Amino acid sequence: MLSFFKNLFQQNNENNENDQSVKYLIVGLGNIGDQYSGTRHNIGFEVVDYLAHQKDAPFKQAKLTYITNFKFKGRTFYMIKPTTYMNLSGKAVKYWMDYYKIKQENILVVVDDLALPFGKIRLKGKGSAGGHNGLKDIDAKLGNNQYARLRFGIGDNYSKGKQIDFVLGKWKGSERQELPDYIEKCSETILSFGTIGLQQTMSKFN
Repeated sequence: MLSFFKNLFQQNNENNENDQSVKYLIVGLGNIGDQYSGTRHNIGFEVVDYLAHQKDAPFKQAKLTYITNFKFKGRTFYMIKPTTYMNLSGKAVKYWMDYYKIKQENILVVVDDLALPFGKIRLKGKGSAGGHNGLKDIDAKLGNNQYARLRFGIGDNYSKGKQIDFVLGKWKGSERQELPDYIEKCSETILSFGTIGLQQTMSKFN
């Protein structure tokens, strides 16, 4: 009887280890609060909100975050929106990565990028924070920058000294009209990342 339970325990551990390769953590970066809704800095939230709606997977509040999950082509996608504010995003990422035992190579962070023209997206497997406070904190909490990030271009159409106002500003009329198409493309990129992998997805969408 003892050997039976020992074998069962070992089998469960093996199943959990095997399952790690098909679990993904998708992180949408943004700031919590109505005053930040619809701002350029919150595009990460908008992308995961869209994908959650498409998959009929509503977010629920949990530790350090809003979280949801859905299955797609045999993979499980966990999506989070940290409630810690942008500059402490790494706390939520590290907690849920450890909680679900998700490999770091299966993490994808969706983030706004001033260096890219509006609507242009760029998927990378690693990289510097580029001055982004959310990425800086994730780097610090993980101890490295070796994780994928999907950068969404918000452009740099602001006057000198007005960067913060621009980043925290609302999308303009023309931008808001075009935004749904770009958000849809981001959601397709996320699903591709989890199914055909980083390199092929980069070739397909960058």
